[in-house]
Amino acid sequence: MSDPLPIIRTISQLRAQVTAWKAAGHTIGLVPTMGALHHGHLSLVNAISKHADKTIVSIFVNPTQFGEGEDLDTYPRQEQDDRESLLETPAALIYAPSVNEMYPDGFSSKVTLSGITQILEGAERPGHFDGVATIVSKLLLQCLPDVAIFGEKDYQQLAVIRKFVADLDIPVKIIGGALIREMDGLAASSRNAYLNPEERQIAGQFNIILEGLIKAVKTGTSLRDAEHAAQNSLLEVGFKSVDYVTVADGKTLQQLDKLQAGARVLAVARIAGIRLLDNMAIEAP
Repeated sequence: MSDPLPIIRTISQLRAQVTAWKAAGHTIGLVPTMGALHHGHLSLVNAISKHADKTIVSIFVNPTQFGEGEDLDTYPRQEQDDRESLLETPAALIYAPSVNEMYPDGFSSKVTLSGITQILEGAERPGHFDGVATIVSKLLLQCLPDVAIFGEKDYQQLAVIRKFVADLDIPVKIIGGALIREMDGLAASSRNAYLNPEERQIAGQFNIILEGLIKAVKTGTSLRDAEHAAQNSLLEVGFKSVDYVTVADGKTLQQLDKLQAGARVLAVARIAGIRLLDNMAIEAP
C-alpha cells in the first residue's frame, strides 16, 4: 500500500490485506473504536503496537449498542480528523465499514451473555451488551487479529469481551489499555465534548469524589456507607443524577459486602443527560 494510512470499507478488502500481512509473517493487532478519537484512543494504538507488527483501527458507530433515546444520531463522526490523529501513531490501516456492510439486509443474529451483562451498565441499558458482543465478535472474525485491545474506562465492557472470547474460543488475546485521564483527572471520553464549560467543571469533581470513597473504605468506612456518601457528594457538586456507585469484585463485578483484594469502584453519573463513566482499582492499604 502506498498510502501511509489507507481507509478500507469492506470485509473482503480487510481480509485480503490481513492475509497478505500474515503471509509475510506479520502479527496483527486490532483497536476497535467508534471514532471521535481522543488521546485515550491513541494510547491504545500506541500500546498495542508493542504486541503486534501491524495495527488496524476500526471506526464504526455501532447502532445495535445504542438504546432508545440515546445519542446514536448525534454521536460525533469525524473520520478525516480521526485519520489525521492516527497518522501520528503506529496505525497501519483504518477499517471504516458502512452500517450495511456490517448489518446487511436479512441480518438476524446476535451474541448474548448472561450474568455479567445483567448488572450495572446492563441493568441501566438493556440490550447494550448484546450489541457490543455482536459487533466485537464480527470485528474479531472479520480481522482475525492476534491481539485486540480495549480501554479500561469501559471496564464492564472489557470484562464482557474477555468472557465471551473465552467462552466461544475465539483465537485472539484480549488486553486492557490503561484508563487515560484529562489534566483534572476526568476520564477521557468522546462524550466529554458535549459538556459546556460549567458542566465540564462539575465533571472534574467525579474522580475526586471516587478517590474520597476509596480513602474512606480503606480506613474502615462500610462499603454501603461510602457508596451512599459518594452518591450524595456527586449530586451536591452539580451532577443531575447518579446511575450507580458500587464497590465490586474486579473480575465478576458483583457488589462486595466487605473490602477484598481486587476490589474496584465503578460509577456512572449524569450531567444534562450526558452519562459519564469512571472506575478505579482499590489497592490494598
